Amino acid sequence: MSHLNFSKSKVLIVGDIMLDQYWYGVTRRISPEAPVPVVKLTNMANHLGGAGNTAENITGLGGSVDLLGVLGEDNNAHELEKLFEDKNINNCCIKAKHLPTITKLRIMSQNQQLIRLDDEQHFHADKNIQAAIKKKFTEILQKNTVVILSDYGKGTLAASKDLIAQAKKHQAKVLVDPKHSDLEFYRGATVVTPNEKEFEAMAGICRDVQDMVQKAQHLMQQYDIENFIITRGSQGMAVILNDGQVEHIPTWAREVFDVTGAGDTVIGVLAVGIANGMPIVEAAHLANIAAGVVVGKIGTVAITLPELQAARVQHLDDTGVMTEPELLPLVHTCKQNGEIIVFTNGCFDILHSGHVAYLNEARKLGDKLIVAVNSDNSVSKLKGDSRPINKLQDRMEVLAGLKAVDWVVPFAEDTPDRIIRAIVPNMLVKGGDYKDPEALVGAKFVLSQGGRVQILSLKEGRSTSNIIAKM
Repeated sequence: MSHLNFSKSKVLIVGDIMLDQYWYGVTRRISPEAPVPVVKLTNMANHLGGAGNTAENITGLGGSVDLLGVLGEDNNAHELEKLFEDKNINNCCIKAKHLPTITKLRIMSQNQQLIRLDDEQHFHADKNIQAAIKKKFTEILQKNTVVILSDYGKGTLAASKDLIAQAKKHQAKVLVDPKHSDLEFYRGATVVTPNEKEFEAMAGICRDVQDMVQKAQHLMQQYDIENFIITRGSQGMAVILNDGQVEHIPTWAREVFDVTGAGDTVIGVLAVGIANGMPIVEAAHLANIAAGVVVGKIGTVAITLPELQAARVQHLDDTGVMTEPELLPLVHTCKQNGEIIVFTNGCFDILHSGHVAYLNEARKLGDKLIVAVNSDNSVSKLKGDSRPINKLQDRMEVLAGLKAVDWVVPFAEDTPDRIIRAIVPNMLVKGGDYKDPEALVGAKFVLSQGGRVQILSLKEGRSTSNIIAKM
């Protein structure tokens, strides 16, 4: 497994910063004064909230952050500034003497939140504050490749359109964690990351996932937004890209204790991934894994690099099903360790004993067996409109369940030539009655790289076509 390294990721965060205070205690009785629980305090803790939590997620992963927001001149501002220093966050905040630092105090008992007390004043219309934010933004923009707008609706991002336009002039990518339902505030953004409820406030009620995708594509055109990543709670994520690609990522939360701050983690991991050169879909997969970690904790808690690394390994071990960007680093690491990579491909529409025998034989030829599976569209082109019988995700999950198969990856082209060139396996194998191994797709390339090509036998009379005809 290749280790994640985000030390070169530089991110500028502009947004609403708040102090999250937690008072913990034990509850054993009801007050005689009113029908409320009595909490005996045992512990108190301060955490970075809002845009500050996003910043902590990034520095916790090894990235660098310039954080721009608005603080008051009070004790809670001093608490935040100490946290900035502890978490290696570059404090670029401006001070507003006439405003309190935004603070949320939560009273906790038995892992439950009993009440939340907010101390805040909005400042959307304060022209002096907006002018100061724009000035500071201009000063620090050029040394960052990715900008996050962390909007909690408190007023820091009243001039968000101007900030986006300025960032795009400097070729910086802009990621938005939105609050407004009017997307005009975020016109021109690279990625907008609403949750499902926020998205429906923007687009209207969605009948199903397909309706959600169509509405997102319409809004992307209308507001010049390049990509949407919609977080859907237990349903995972919907990634809708400007090139027409749509990817649905299932959730990876083992246990959900508290969703507070999960959105901050998602956009923080997206940002360091994109700043590090990851494609958006690959960064979204990583962000989904990170969100699955933080919702298993109580309170506003950022993820760390060791936690994300461990969760990523566990995620891949659990599924065996992965995208090409997830697979390639694993292949690279295996090759560095001297392991032999065996590659095969096919439709695998209805898995039968012939497939199982041939895959078992293939696995014995090396240390890792990769099975590349045709997409639904490519199966239809090869086999006819009535195929596939089983959808791509189902076919991949069945294959991944076989003991012989290490990793399963999809490919959309008519042949596996491109993905073979990306993986560069040590061995290319195929089952069937082919006479000339060198005639296989990808064979000449594998041989040119010093690899081997082999035809494996299939059981007589075992074929998907025969099974379908019999049915």
